[in-house]
Amino acid sequence: MLNPVTPDFEDTLRALLPATAFKEDNTPYVSEPRGRWAGQGMVVAPGSTDEVAAVVRACAAARVGIVPYGGGTGLVGGQLQQEGPAPVVLSLERMNKIREVYPSENVLVCDAGVILADVQKAAEDAGRLFPLSLASEGSARIGGLLATNAGGVNVLRYGNARALCLGLEVVRPDGTIWHGLTRLRKDNTGYDLRNLMIGAEGTLGIITGAALKLAPRPAGIGAALMAVPSPAAALELLAMAGDQIGEGISAFEIMHRQGFDFLEEVGPEYRQPFSDIPEWFVLIDVGLPAGLSPEEALEGLFASAFEAELVTDGVIAQSNAQRDAFWHIRENIPEANRRIGSVSSHDISLPLSAIPAFIARGKQALAEVGEFRINCFGHLGDGNLHYNVFPMPGRNRADYEAKRPAVKCVVHDLVHAMEGSVSAEHGIGRLKVKDLETYGDPAKLAMLRAIKDALDPLGIMNPGAVLRQN
Repeated sequence: MLNPVTPDFEDTLRALLPATAFKEDNTPYVSEPRGRWAGQGMVVAPGSTDEVAAVVRACAAARVGIVPYGGGTGLVGGQLQQEGPAPVVLSLERMNKIREVYPSENVLVCDAGVILADVQKAAEDAGRLFPLSLASEGSARIGGLLATNAGGVNVLRYGNARALCLGLEVVRPDGTIWHGLTRLRKDNTGYDLRNLMIGAEGTLGIITGAALKLAPRPAGIGAALMAVPSPAAALELLAMAGDQIGEGISAFEIMHRQGFDFLEEVGPEYRQPFSDIPEWFVLIDVGLPAGLSPEEALEGLFASAFEAELVTDGVIAQSNAQRDAFWHIRENIPEANRRIGSVSSHDISLPLSAIPAFIARGKQALAEVGEFRINCFGHLGDGNLHYNVFPMPGRNRADYEAKRPAVKCVVHDLVHAMEGSVSAEHGIGRLKVKDLETYGDPAKLAMLRAIKDALDPLGIMNPGAVLRQN
C-alpha cells in the first residue's frame, strides 16, 4: 500500500533539495495533449543524478509513489496518475546538459532531460546526425523518449529509440545508481539491462543519462510525394524503392486524403502539392552519400513506378524548402486531428502484407458501429499506422462518447486477429493497461509482473502504468 505526499514528507524533500527544484504550480504537469487525462501530485525537479537518487530513497522509505516526467508529450497517460495516493511527480527538466560528444565514435552522452531538438542540434554542430525525429521533438525529452521506446519517421532506416542507445544511467527503485553509461557497441556481460529499462515507461527505474548513437549526415537529401491508387500499391512501391534506392530511404509515410480535408477544414495552413487531391499518397524521404543525386533517384523511382501503374501522379522536391513543405503537411496532420477531436485514436502496427486488408476490413467493421470519418496515416515503412476515427461533419466527439468503447474494441480486436500490436510506438501508459491484459500473451504478462516485483518490490515506480497496481 502506497502513501500520499503529506506536508511532513514535503518538508523532508525540501530539506534534501535546493529551492529551485520545487514547482509551486503543478498545473502544467498534470495535463496531457489530448485533454483526456488529469494528474495529481507534488512536482520536484532535481538538478543531478544524485538529487534524483535522494528523492527516490526518500520516497522508498516513506512508500510514496513516483511518476517520472519528461516533456509531457505522451499520449497514453504514462506521465499522469489520476487515481490513488498523490505521488511525487519527478520532472527531469533541470537535467538538461549535453555531457560529451565523440564525433569519431558517433556517440553523444547527455542528461535525460535534454530536449530532442537540442540533441539533434548538438549532433549537427559536430557534423553528425541524431536521426530520431517526431512531431514533438521541440519539447520531448530524451529520458521519456527512451522510457517509451519512441519511434517517429525514421525508424525504417535507423530504428526506434532502442536502436539508437548504447548505454544508460539509471536510478533504481531503492535509490542506488546503475552506472551503465557505456559507449561500447559490443558488451556481452550478462542480461541486457539497457534494453530492459528502455520501453519500461519509468516502472523499473528513472533514466538520468544516456549514451546515444549518432550517424553520418547524408550528403544529399530529398523528398517526393507520390499518389498511389491503393495501400496495396503503396506497399509495392515501398518494395520497389528498396530495390532501387536501398538503405538511402529514410522514411516512407502513407497518408489518406482525409488528412488534406481536415487541414482544409481546421488548419494549420499548408501548400497544396497536387492539382487533384489523391485518395492515397506517400511521402518518401531519402538521404544519400556524396556523388548520388536524391532528385535523380526519386525521378528514376517515379518513372519505374508509373510504368508499373503503382503511381498516378507525383511531385519531387527541387529544394530543401520544398522538401520542408512536404513534411509540413505530414507533421501537421496530427494537429488537424486534434482540432477536429477524435472519437478514438489508435497507434497500431501490423505485418506489412496485412495492412491493405486491415484498412479495408476496418472500414467495413466500423460501419456496423456507426457513421464515422477515418483518417488513416503513418509510418508504412515500418508497419505503424495511426488509425483515427472521427465524428461526421457538424458533430463532435462528445456526441459519440457512448460508441467510443465499441470503436476501440473493433479496431483492436481486428489488429490482434491479424497478428498486430495495439501499441506500436506510444507505449502502454495507463490508457492501455486493460488492452495489454486483454491481448497480451499470458506468459509474457507473467514475466512482466515477475520483473516488476523483483526490481520494484514496493511498487513505487510509476504506479499503475504498464501493469495494474497490486
